Amino acid sequence: MDVRSEGNQVRYYDKFHAPVIPRNRFRVWFIRVCLSIVLWTCLVQLMTVNELWHFNFFSGFTSRIYNTTQRPLQGDVRFAQPPPTLLPPRNYTSNGFLRVSCNGGLNQMRAAICDMVTIARLLNLTLVVPELDKKSFWADHSGFEEIFDVRHFIDSLRDEVRIVKRVPKKFSSKNGYSTLKMPPVSWSNEKYYLEQILPLFSKHKVVHFNKTDARLANNGLPIELQKLRCRVNYQALKFTPQIENLGQKLVQILRERGPFVALHLRYEMDMLAFSGCTRGCTNEEAKNLKRMRYAFPSWREKEIVSEERRSQGLCPLTPEEAALVMQALGFDRETHVYIAAGEIYGGERRLAQLRAAFPRIVKKEVLLALDELQQFQNHSSQMAALDFMVSVASDTFIPTYDGNMAKLVEGHRRYYGFKKSIVLDRKKLVQLLDLHQNGTLPWNNFADSVRQVHEKRMGQPAYRRVIVDKPKEEDYFYANPHECLCEGTKCDNLLDPHNSSQVR
Repeated sequence: MDVRSEGNQVRYYDKFHAPVIPRNRFRVWFIRVCLSIVLWTCLVQLMTVNELWHFNFFSGFTSRIYNTTQRPLQGDVRFAQPPPTLLPPRNYTSNGFLRVSCNGGLNQMRAAICDMVTIARLLNLTLVVPELDKKSFWADHSGFEEIFDVRHFIDSLRDEVRIVKRVPKKFSSKNGYSTLKMPPVSWSNEKYYLEQILPLFSKHKVVHFNKTDARLANNGLPIELQKLRCRVNYQALKFTPQIENLGQKLVQILRERGPFVALHLRYEMDMLAFSGCTRGCTNEEAKNLKRMRYAFPSWREKEIVSEERRSQGLCPLTPEEAALVMQALGFDRETHVYIAAGEIYGGERRLAQLRAAFPRIVKKEVLLALDELQQFQNHSSQMAALDFMVSVASDTFIPTYDGNMAKLVEGHRRYYGFKKSIVLDRKKLVQLLDLHQNGTLPWNNFADSVRQVHEKRMGQPAYRRVIVDKPKEEDYFYANPHECLCEGTKCDNLLDPHNSSQVR
C-alpha cells in the first residue's frame, strides 16, 4: 500500500482496488431485482386486464398457469386428466354489468347462479362473479371463490357469457354512474327481462339484483336457455380443489366400508322454524322455533299449525320416522348410513331410535380428523358442499324433505348415471306412520304399504319421446321435469309436462 502526503492530507491507495468489484456486483444484482419487480407488476396488470376484457391470448395463458398450480387427488383419474381446451370467447357488445347477491343456503344460491348466468346471456350482459349470502341464518362469510372454482367458472362459460371478478372502476359513482339495486320479479320469463330489465342498463350500466332465488321461470323458456342453465349447474359450478379433494376422501373412506346410503336428514333448526314443524319437539323447543320464525322478517308465514302442515306432507320426516321408513323399505342393521346434514335439532336424543335401528351411522365429523375439517369449521356452506359430494356419490340417496339440496342431488345423480334416489311421498307416509304407531296397521302390512307407495319412486328412468330442434332426430326426456336429459346434458325443469304439444 502506497502512502502519499499532500500538505496536511494523507491519502491511501490500494493497489488491488478491492472495494470496486463488490460494488459493481451489487449494482447488477439491484438492477435484476428491479427488472423482476417491473415484469411481475406488468404480468399482474395484464391478468387484470384479461379478466375485464377477456383477451384470448392472456386468458389461455393465465388459465394454463392456474391449472398447473392445482394438485390432483392421488388415485382419482378425473383430477389427473389434463385441463380441457378453452372454447373461443363469445364476441358480443355488452349492454352493461350485472351484479347479483345470492340469498339462502348453498344449494339455493347454486340454483340462483344458474339463473343469473342464463339472464346475462339472454340480455347480452357482462356478469360479475356472484356475491354469496352472508346474512342468513347460517351466517357463513364464505365468498364465491372459497366454495367454487372461480377460474373454471369463468373459462368454462366464456363461449356464452363474459364474466369478470369486479365492475371496472370507470363505472363507479365518482365517474357519474349509479348502480341500480333491485329484486327482479319471481318466476319471470324472458319477455319480462327483455322488456322491463334490459332498458334499465342503458341508463345505469350497472344493475345489482339483491335477491336471486326463483327469479327465472322454470318452464316455457327457449330450449337454448334451458340448456345453458343445465350447463352451469352440471359443468361450470365446480367446487374448489380443497373441497373436491376432501369430499373425494370422504367418499373413498365410505366405499372401503361397502355400499352406503346417504340420508339427507333435513331436521335442522332453520328448516323446522321455517316450516313450523314441531313433531317430537318439547314445548320449549317448539317455542324457540317460533321465536326464530318471528326473528326473520323474510319468513312471511308466522302462525303455523304443525300437525296440519304435517298432514299435508309439508314437513320433513323426523329422525324416528326416517328410521321406520328405511326399515320398511328393506334396509337392515348392517346398512352403512351417512347423515348428510348439519346439527340435528334436539341432538343425540332425537337420533337415538335411528342409531338403534342402524348402528353403522356416521357423519363427516366422525370420518375425518379434526385438523382436516378445521378449515371448514364455522363455514356451513363449505360443510354442506362436502355433504353434497357424498350424497351425489352414494349408492342410495334418501332425502327426508324435497328442498333445494334434494332436487340438485337427484339431478346430479341422474346426470352421473341414474343412481337410485328414493323420493319419499311424505303425505302418504304420514298416514301410514300414524296408523302403524297407533296400533291399527301391523308392521308387515305397514312395510308392504311403504314399499308399494314407493315402487315407482326409486329413480328409475321414465322416458318421453320429444322432438327438439331437429325434425329427423329424437331426444329422450324424463317425464318428471326435474329429471331430464338433453343432448348429453341433464337439465332441471326442461320439459313442461302440461304442455302436450311438446310430447308425442
